[in-house]
Amino acid sequence: MNVGVYGLGRFGIFWAQELARHNNNVIAYSRSIKDPLYNIRIVSEEEVLSAPILFICVSISSFESVLTKIAPKIKPGTIVIDTCSVKIYPSKIMKKLLPFNVYCIASHPMFGPDSGKDGLANLPMVIYPLNCPPSLYKEVYDEFSKWDLHLLEMSPDSHDREAAWSQGITHFVGRVLDELALQPTALATTGYNRLMSIVEQTCNDPLQLFYDLQRYNPYAKQMIMGLKGSLDYVMQELTEQEQ
Repeated sequence: MNVGVYGLGRFGIFWAQELARHNNNVIAYSRSIKDPLYNIRIVSEEEVLSAPILFICVSISSFESVLTKIAPKIKPGTIVIDTCSVKIYPSKIMKKLLPFNVYCIASHPMFGPDSGKDGLANLPMVIYPLNCPPSLYKEVYDEFSKWDLHLLEMSPDSHDREAAWSQGITHFVGRVLDELALQPTALATTGYNRLMSIVEQTCNDPLQLFYDLQRYNPYAKQMIMGLKGSLDYVMQELTEQEQ
C-alpha cells in the first residue's frame, strides 16, 4: 500500500516503521522531525495529505483540532484511519468533520514500541469501518491480516467498554504503582517483577496518553469507581479482622 502517517510521536514513529517493514511505501509528516527515517520519507503536510491511505497518529486530546485543520485539504477518495486508544470520540470527530467522499476507518493497534518490540504476531488490533466501501475496507483489512495480527472487528462503543477494564485499568494501576516509587529488590517474587513490568510498560508512554485514556473513554469513570470500591472493601475486611 501507499500510505501516509500524520504525526511522528513515539507511537507514530513506531507505526510508520512497522508499515515500512511490511513492504508499504510510507511517507510521513511531523512538525518536529525533519530528518529521514529508515525507509520512510519525511514530506510536507500537503504531500502527506495526498496519500491514498492516511493514518492519523496524534494524541487523543489534539485529534479534533488536527482534523479540523486538515480535513478541508484531504482529497476525495482518501481513506483516513485513526489510531487512537479510545474509539467513540475519534469516530464521532471523523464522521463530523470529514466530507462524505473521504472515507474513514476506526482502528486501535493495541500495542506499541514496548509491547511490540519483539514482533507483532498474535497481538490484537481493533478495526472497524465507519464510512468506507467494502472493497476498500477489505484492502486495508487484508493488509493487516498479512501481519499475523489478531484482528478484532469491534464497534467503537464495544471497544471503549472493554478497553476501560483492560487497557484503562492497566494504565491506571501502573501510574498508581509508579507513585509508590517501587524499586528492584533481592526479595522480588515473580509477581512483584510482573508489577514492575506494568509500571515500566505504562509509564514509558507519555503522561498525556494516561490522561486521555481516562478523560475520553466514557466508561473509564465507572472503572475507576469500581477499582476504588474494591480497594475500600478489602481495606474494610482488614479492619474487621483486627477487631
